[in-house]
Amino acid sequence: MKTALCCLLLWAPALVTAGAQSVPADPVAWVNPYIGTGSGPIGYGGMMPFVNTPFGMTDWTPQTRQNKISGVSYKYDDTKITGFIGTHQPAIWMGDYGYVTLMPETGPLATEPASRGMSFTHADEITHPDYYSVRMTDPDGKHIRTEITATERCSYLRVTFPAGRTSRILIEASRPGIDGSASVDHSTHEITGYNPDRMDKHLSTIPLPHFKGYFVVQFRKPFHRAETYGLEGKAERGAWAEFDTREGEQIEVRVGTSFISIDQARANLKAEIPTWGFEAVRQKLHATWNDKLSRVQVTGATDDQKHIVYTALYHALLYPRVFSEQGRYYSAFDDTIHNGDSYTAFSIWDTFRAENSLLTLLAPERIPGMITALLQNYKEGGWMPKWPNPSYTNIMIGTHADSLVAEAMVKHFKGFDYQTAWDAVYKDAMTPPDDDTHRLWKDREEHVPYEARGGLTYYKQLGYIPTDTTAEAASRTLEDAYDDWCVAQVAKTLGKTTDYEFFLKRSQNYRNLFNKDTGLMQGRLRNGDWASPDAGWTEGTSWVYTWMVLQDLPGLVDLMGGPAKYNAMLDQHFAGGHNVHKNEPSHHYGYLYDFSGQAWKTQAKVREIAAAEYANLPAGLDGDDDCGQMSAWYLFTAFGFYPVNPASGDYMIGSPLFKSMSMRLANGKTLRVNAPLNSSTNLYIQSATLNGKPLDKPVLRYDDIMQGATLDLVMGPKPSAWASR
Repeated sequence: MKTALCCLLLWAPALVTAGAQSVPADPVAWVNPYIGTGSGPIGYGGMMPFVNTPFGMTDWTPQTRQNKISGVSYKYDDTKITGFIGTHQPAIWMGDYGYVTLMPETGPLATEPASRGMSFTHADEITHPDYYSVRMTDPDGKHIRTEITATERCSYLRVTFPAGRTSRILIEASRPGIDGSASVDHSTHEITGYNPDRMDKHLSTIPLPHFKGYFVVQFRKPFHRAETYGLEGKAERGAWAEFDTREGEQIEVRVGTSFISIDQARANLKAEIPTWGFEAVRQKLHATWNDKLSRVQVTGATDDQKHIVYTALYHALLYPRVFSEQGRYYSAFDDTIHNGDSYTAFSIWDTFRAENSLLTLLAPERIPGMITALLQNYKEGGWMPKWPNPSYTNIMIGTHADSLVAEAMVKHFKGFDYQTAWDAVYKDAMTPPDDDTHRLWKDREEHVPYEARGGLTYYKQLGYIPTDTTAEAASRTLEDAYDDWCVAQVAKTLGKTTDYEFFLKRSQNYRNLFNKDTGLMQGRLRNGDWASPDAGWTEGTSWVYTWMVLQDLPGLVDLMGGPAKYNAMLDQHFAGGHNVHKNEPSHHYGYLYDFSGQAWKTQAKVREIAAAEYANLPAGLDGDDDCGQMSAWYLFTAFGFYPVNPASGDYMIGSPLFKSMSMRLANGKTLRVNAPLNSSTNLYIQSATLNGKPLDKPVLRYDDIMQGATLDLVMGPKPSAWASR
């Protein structure tokens, strides 16, 4: 690990020497894309070293293995590269779709990954958000250097071949068993094609006969030979182009991608990379990332901590991804082309908790378009999706798009249709999915209709979902109750008083699962009896889900018998090892003492979690980043607050990690958190002021932040009575 991190500093651009240390002059250099790409004592984050714009449509990464559901294209532990892939896989446990792979070669043609792989070392890699480079070694010991930069939908590759060798670029349109297509145009020196693969298509019943990921590959130097290749006379799976090269000569390649057509892929190239010039494209992408990353400033962090902060920010700004092209988009919900803008890769079960809330602060210009995209999905497919990739996938539970809509309204965002939003969340809350009482709605159940709130029929009748009728029923009951609260907020914003009161009351259904004898949530059978304590949970247990009452934690405190009993149970939760930070249901638990008069325990606990679960190492993420959620938790915690109930506009205060952090908001205002006495031992808040006025509650509101807020904290080494009432 030391070697890799050492190399990271050696090749980071724009370095200023200061004594024995090298200090990056811009925040891009603080991003370490290796974080989350390797296995180790903290965990495996399932990440890849992406070159892309913020929210870009196509990610570009070296490929060290064939990606699939549960496996991504790059892993730090691997020693060979088999290609450079334009991927749309958003998380390790999702599939890819419409991808394309390029691979430089010398010597005999090798179309299969097992035969074309070339060795490399991390000492020969450079990885940044705006640039990737690697020197590979072919079987004869010759070196090929490949460099990549990118735009929102396109990439630019620069390949340096050895002299005296066959210089070839292979384009893999699809894999064996997939009817992809590639063709060569000798007059324009283009290779074009498409890949219709959707690895998650078994998780939906919507046929998409027109779905394809299209590509156009252009070469600056004309090739002297190019052909397609297939598998035993079947469809062309790819193509290759060969060049005559001199020592040190670079072959430059532009790749455009599209989900609309080959012509649109070419138009995307013309719009985003209109002229040849690798460095100009890279500099523009570098400036784009610097603009976003520089909005967060940190003082008092070590170099390792700065790498963690800015890498987390990079990860959080990758998703959801753009899914539209020059004012049009392909809809994977009705298989047609529409006018407008669109986004996909919403890992909503994960990201509704903190990632989306972070984007309301750091990328508010994107929020109306993202909500509009979900509403377009509703109009085209009948429901807002829970995990579009790019169509319905029925992965995870709840209809937490309701939370995203409610959060946008509570935070006063405009630019999307409020009436359509109401129609969409109301349908989520009131309309059971097809054959609701005849299906179990198991996780990743194949070839079933969109499940929305599976078991909603029983929820409406009984006030809970029985574990003997529906899979993951206890978790569904608790998460549906939160979504009801969110629907109530939408109703309140629109002046629908009766609906507001109805859904606010129904959001109290969490109480129906509370077992007073154990002090924990527990599933119920259809006849009302308690189910087994282990029954009905989603990626958790009764200990994990007892605290899933985001909408009414004061009510949970009362239900448990008051603050003392609540705190004792929460102590037992942590002492018993039930807090599993690598999975999202545990993300808010460190902040729960804020609701029961022991804010000092929150301050200690969030510091402990941040130190244990994040590091400037390839194995520096404990669990999948899940489209930015793990990273968003760290960023909020570093600032010293977290959105326990994201749709409320409230942020619960923890303990900031550094002496000072600031966030430059899009409206020109600045959020500042100052804790000048902060240290690893001075982790407890002794007193606080907000904009110079005493603050005695552990709450920071969104509206305060947007006005430009300065939170000053006096830190000390011992717990204090601050915010104890």
